[in-house]
Amino acid sequence: MSAATAGLLAGMALGFAAFFGGFWAFLLVTFLGLVGLVVGRVLQGDLRMSDFTGPRDRR
Repeated sequence: MSAATAGLLAGMALGFAAFFGGFWAFLLVTFLGLVGLVVGRVLQGDLRMSDFTGPRDRR
């Protein structure tokens, strides 16, 4: 699936959530979509959890 198709599907899902469920449903769908994106990237290997946690060098 291309990035354009994924963007189209995500936009349609957000539009339906906003139209039928209101603002809070829109925010919930957006938040859950972002969580799904992060989990998918971690499982695919494009993102490591250590990018979010772990020690940082402070200089």
